[in-house]
Amino acid sequence: MSQQAHFLSIEQLSASDSFILFYSSQILVRDQHILWNLDQLSKHLTDSADLILLERTDESSVIAVSLEEDISEHLQAELNSLRSILFFTDQEKFLLAGRASQLIEWYKSHRFCGTCGTETTHHRNERTLVCDACSLHFFPRISPCVIMLITKGDQMLLAKSARFNANFYSCLAGFIEIGETPEQTVHREVMEEVNVKVKNIRYISSQSWPFPSQLMLGFLAEYESGEIIPEPTEIADAKWYDINSLPNVPSEKISVAGKLIRTFIDEVKKTQTD
Repeated sequence: MSQQAHFLSIEQLSASDSFILFYSSQILVRDQHILWNLDQLSKHLTDSADLILLERTDESSVIAVSLEEDISEHLQAELNSLRSILFFTDQEKFLLAGRASQLIEWYKSHRFCGTCGTETTHHRNERTLVCDACSLHFFPRISPCVIMLITKGDQMLLAKSARFNANFYSCLAGFIEIGETPEQTVHREVMEEVNVKVKNIRYISSQSWPFPSQLMLGFLAEYESGEIIPEPTEIADAKWYDINSLPNVPSEKISVAGKLIRTFIDEVKKTQTD
């Protein structure tokens, strides 16, 4: 997508384009659909709306729209959280919506230079905001995180977050700190959150996770020592679970946590049948 504008004007839109709409960090949804066409929006888009190009083919574009006003009632739509659409849209559309959300939030938080306060401008060819006074370029950023499933024999350590009213158990996770490798973060986060030491850390998979702007690196790690002591501000509950007696856990179709759990279950079952 080099050599093309990443911020668009209304005059650059075409009837074949698709749009993902956000207002106040929520996505507009109608009948579980998140994509809109220009005919539906033409009366409601104004010059003040931020139009950010997500992807372009020869035939059409997908564009993220940050709305200045709530037009959900006019469109007979609902304002939903980004997280909620995980449960009814396919992965491709969720990734598009997640990308849209991250770019909109990046743009909102970088309208002015953090060094001198000058209003930033759009780079003509790159997805970058530029301070003409300082010559600084502000690119979209992601926050690298680790997510890890701790295993012991045929059991896995699953935890319930203390931060959300979650009705499921999942893997432990945490942000990578400056100067750390992902493996070092796994060791530190597991010790901090549940007082357990681990070994034999294996990378499995990754996932873009737009809550708010993370890259999740997924690992399996084996238990080495320690008794589970949950850190109360982070972990509401943590236990060892047998693969045949699991609580409510994330689906492998929508999260790398579910994929880690499925990977471990498949490995245990393969060992049992060999």
